[in-house]
Amino acid sequence: MEIRRDRYLNRIIDRMHNGMVKVITGIRRCGKTYLLFNLFGDYLRSEGVDDEHIIELALDVEENAALRDPTALSAYLRSRIANRHEQYYVSLDEVQYAISREELKNPVIPPRLYGVLNGLLRMRNVDVYVTGSNSKFLSHDVMTEFRGRGDEVRVRPLSFSEFMQGFDGDRYQGWAEYTVYGGMPLALSMRTDEQKARYLERLFEETYLRDVVERHEIRKLGELNDLVNVLASGIGTLTNPSKLENTFRSVLHSKISSNTISSYIGYLEDAFVIEEARRYDVKGRGYIGSPLKYYFEDVGLRNARLGFRQVEESHIMENVVYTRWTSAWSRSALARRAGTFANSSRSTSSPIGAPTASTSNRRWR
Repeated sequence: MEIRRDRYLNRIIDRMHNGMVKVITGIRRCGKTYLLFNLFGDYLRSEGVDDEHIIELALDVEENAALRDPTALSAYLRSRIANRHEQYYVSLDEVQYAISREELKNPVIPPRLYGVLNGLLRMRNVDVYVTGSNSKFLSHDVMTEFRGRGDEVRVRPLSFSEFMQGFDGDRYQGWAEYTVYGGMPLALSMRTDEQKARYLERLFEETYLRDVVERHEIRKLGELNDLVNVLASGIGTLTNPSKLENTFRSVLHSKISSNTISSYIGYLEDAFVIEEARRYDVKGRGYIGSPLKYYFEDVGLRNARLGFRQVEESHIMENVVYTRWTSAWSRSALARRAGTFANSSRSTSSPIGAPTASTSNRRWR
């Protein structure tokens, strides 16, 4: 089963030979490796590029463990680039494995990996693509380090239209499945509800939360877990760190501060677990203390976090529409179009190919 992801493939193709490192980011297990090695690799071959000029390396597999040392990695890549007058394409998957623990603890000195990538950039016949998603190599860090030399392509879990490419059933059955188990590619290939639920629950707990905890050395795990549960239960609800602090004090009898809550939310955003949505019509000082909305990167992960107990279609639809539009448009483009959505009084069809439904609060995109 091959699912076409033309939206992201075209974004990579549009960035070819632009003199930058193409940094493919997104939540773990959303299909970045498949996009880079399979879909983009097949595109290069269809354009006449032979395998000798396509250098693909997955650093998370044990057979390539020796190449996690930046010096060895650099030597290997340069040995594969045999002719300075011919074009080569270098694709590195899970490059965080080439960053040592010591380098992670010293944020002042850039990891040696960045020197390797910058060295490749200076070779005019080399086009560089990398993926990285976990706590050792998040998008914010990467783009800061490259300062104008990195070009990000954000990848998300399967949209509904992509999901339907691999679903055996009509769109109504598919929508019912999608709103419960979401668009993580591996979940789509599983046969039973039990397998899907167990996979998503373990993925959230053992991968995403563990990444956040290890990266930021969080000791009060209970507070982080409570915050994730509150956000998951209230997707699409107007809130902010101050309101969440009041909730913690009154309901959970916790003394967690709004500053800590804000930090935890930032950690979850950096790991691509959730995303913040601000009102398009708030300006200047109005942003301070303004209520926000938080959406999950994937509704299946959100449902798994709550034990599949709160699957309200209206809130799920709002989350799906938000992530669909943010994957289709940049934030700036969305802001320019927000007024159009807000001023429309007509009931609209879902832009994701789902069965027609009215969506509340259309001014939030």
